[in-house]
Parts: sequence; structure tokens; C-alpha cells
Amino acid sequence: MKSTSELTDFYYKTLYPTLQELEEDRKHLRHRIIVVGVIYSLLILVITFLLFSFIAQAPDMLFFIAFVYFGLGAVIYKFLIKDYTQEFKQSIIKPLIQAIDANLSYNSNHHISEHLFTRSDIFSSPDRMSGNDYVRGVVDGTKIEFSDIHAQKRHKNSKGKESWSTIFRGLYIVADFNKNFHGKTVVLPDTAQSTFGNLIGNWLQSNNLSRDELVKMDDTEFEREFVVYSSDQIEARYILSNSLMKKLLIFKNKSEHPLYISFIGNHIHIAVYYDKDLFEPSVFRSLLEYKIAMEYVKTLHLAISIVDELKLNQKLWSKL
Repeated sequence: MKSTSELTDFYYKTLYPTLQELEEDRKHLRHRIIVVGVIYSLLILVITFLLFSFIAQAPDMLFFIAFVYFGLGAVIYKFLIKDYTQEFKQSIIKPLIQAIDANLSYNSNHHISEHLFTRSDIFSSPDRMSGNDYVRGVVDGTKIEFSDIHAQKRHKNSKGKESWSTIFRGLYIVADFNKNFHGKTVVLPDTAQSTFGNLIGNWLQSNNLSRDELVKMDDTEFEREFVVYSSDQIEARYILSNSLMKKLLIFKNKSEHPLYISFIGNHIHIAVYYDKDLFEPSVFRSLLEYKIAMEYVKTLHLAISIVDELKLNQKLWSKL
């Protein structure tokens, strides 16, 4: 597997002619979006002015117009960038993935199944799930798949008005773990202790009725970052060896984002919360900028390097 620096070289050297062409397309697209945006905004202002007498009598209409403005604006924006986005993913993201490992396949329009998301027992079942940039394959003998995911929950108030909240948005990874677990072990960010302190935090963790039994680990640094729940205390400690806890801490620090993990069946499920679509091309910043390039390179490398980072390719456990 190529290192991050090797992938960066690949991005700038091998893909540079394509990047230059896309950069010209990006500039034209940016100009078109600005022009369309100005015309669209003026049109909405004219409509609002013409309906001013009605708005004065029904103030709720102003909120409706604002809702339509932003909603329709988002649809128009998505339509304008569609071809450019697809070209970027096929010309840049796909070759980057192939450069990391030729055994990986990529589909920009698919995502991890809802079954795999729900099976992890990390989050509640979503009422709506979308995603893209699906990657699957075998890395050093270990099956792995990942994609962008946006999982949402539907809510209704007393008046029947519907709203949606995000359960998870970010990178979702599933990989073989070479062990059939009898129970389930879930590792979550320790927000209770960091927010309320040790005493109240421990009490809240111990009384989390939606989770299995709290497992206290002997690694103080790991305990500061994560909270562990499991249906089998002994198996949880067996899985989360001192070595694996250190590796998970390293992986968490590399991701620089909240990290959720579960061990169920013979798989490890990893969710990295980004709260954005990870592999969408930049429209208002140059694709040639180093920081932009590194966002794509580091995220892809992070997802695929999980096999090596956690030594999933080493047969430390045998499947029962």
C-alpha cells in the first residue's frame, strides 16, 4: 500500500494534466453558479415584492418563500455541479483508490447497505439513509468496504409537522476481524466524562439503559477518549487488548474526528463522523491547492489503511 506522501506525489504528478483540465472546468462552473445565483436571487426578490401585500397579511408566507428559496437553490446547485462532480470522481478519486490498492473497486453512486449500518448497533435504525463513493475489495487478505453515509431520523411534532435529524454523517467502514464474536462490543466517544467530569460521567455511562453493560478498561488514556459497552465483559477485554486500544487511539488521532467502533459477528464496524460529503470536488477553491489535495488523499488512505493500522491482516484470532 502506498504511503500518504506517495499518494500526494501521484495526485500532483500522474493526475496533474487531468487536474489542470478540471481546474479550467471548475473556474467556468464557478462563474456560471455565481451568474445563475444572482439571477435566481433577483427573481425571488421580485416575486417577494409582488406578493408584498399578501405577505403583510400572512407573515408565514415569508417563511415559505425563504424555504422555497433555499430548497430550490440547493436543487439548482446540485444540478449545475452534477457533471463536474462525476467527472472529478471518475478522473481523480477512482485512480487514487486504484493507486492505493488495485484490488479495490469503486462506485461513485452506491453506498454501504442499511443492513450493515444497522447491524453495527452503534446508532439507532435510520428512517432515511443516503450516501455515495462506495469502495469494496480485499486488502492484504482482509475484506473491507466503506462509503460516505448520511443516516437520518424522522420526527413529528404535536401538529404533525415533519422534521429530520442526522443520526450519522461521515465515513463508514466494515472489515473482517478473523474472529466470530459470541457477544457484541461497542466503543463510543466518551462525551459524558469529558462534559460532566468523572463522577457524574461514570454514573451516566453506567445507567445508559439503551446499552449493554459498561466495561471499564485498564488503559487510562483509552478511558478518557472512549466508553465501552458489551454483552460479554470477558470477551470485550479479550478483544480490546492493550495493543488494540493503543492502535485505536492512534487511528482516532489520525482521523481527528469522533470515532465509533463495534465488534459483532466476525466484523469490525468503524464510523468516523465528518458531517460533510467527503469526496465532493471543491467548486470555489482550486483543486491544485495542497490543502484540498491532502483532504482527499488523507481520507482515502485513512479508510484503507485500517487493515494495516489495526493489524487486521495478521491472523491473531482464529475464526471459530
